[in-house]
Amino acid sequence: MLAVYKSVFEEYLKEKVGVREPKNLYQPIEYILSLGGKKLRPILALLSADAFGVDYKKALDVALAIEVFHNFTLIHDDIMDDAPLRRGKITVHEKWDTNTGILSGDAMLILAYQYLESYEPAVFKKLTQLFSKTGIEVCEGQQLDIDFETRNDVSIDEYMKMITLKTSVLVASTLKMGAVIAEVSEEESNKMYDFGLNLGIAFQLQDDYLDAFGDPKTFGKQVGGDIIENKKTYLYLTALENCNPSEKKRLEALFSSKLNDNQQKIEEVKSIFDTSKASEETKQAIKKYTQQAFKILETISISNDKKQLLRDFGENLMNRNV
Repeated sequence: MLAVYKSVFEEYLKEKVGVREPKNLYQPIEYILSLGGKKLRPILALLSADAFGVDYKKALDVALAIEVFHNFTLIHDDIMDDAPLRRGKITVHEKWDTNTGILSGDAMLILAYQYLESYEPAVFKKLTQLFSKTGIEVCEGQQLDIDFETRNDVSIDEYMKMITLKTSVLVASTLKMGAVIAEVSEEESNKMYDFGLNLGIAFQLQDDYLDAFGDPKTFGKQVGGDIIENKKTYLYLTALENCNPSEKKRLEALFSSKLNDNQQKIEEVKSIFDTSKASEETKQAIKKYTQQAFKILETISISNDKKQLLRDFGENLMNRNV
């Protein structure tokens, strides 16, 4: 069924998003949306609506809004990070230029809201309120992420708050939007939100892990990118807490500089992540948040087969290598 949701969504995406004039505004939008990707959020929007007994195709515009919004954030993130690759392909600002990336991203944010206009006024109001709340939280998370780059006293709790805002709330909102379309009770839609919140945290921690230990052939981004950029991830912060004084001093020194030989830096940092057990503890944290999500899932009033679909989805996220 998940493959069906993905296939139907991708057809809808092609139908709705095309290049029109001015081409230099719309070509980058079509480009970023055509780069593949897992389409996790659109699938979750359709699955959530379906789980609550509504024709999943009613959620296609929510799925589209979420996917376009998500990709808008990716274009702008890539500019801020000066990232060369996205999903294994050249990033928008590298393929065109920075100004084009900024403007096309801006247009995508506006388009995302336009896609929600197809819903009835009462549902539209709820969707846009949630969408706006989520959008500002994503920006807050991004700002915290930027702030952390110049701070040496980031705690694990602060980091967890940052990834909750930057990544997890969008997953949570996607699932809640499916429930809003189904017009279920606030209690049920909030449970779906909380399920997504925990799933989103597990997803980001897995992303952190794969950034360091993923396979370059399947990961789609530059492996070790977070290490090169001195990002204070869960791996890094846990390693700092766990490692001996000399390793801690070395790790801090590696993260306070930009080396010419990035490969050597990546290998040395990964070695400290392993010896400090930070890599193992990160895997345990991924498992913990996934299991918390499943515990909440059990309390949601949907059929067992739909619960199983959502459980399978979570299991696949936890075991993914891309």
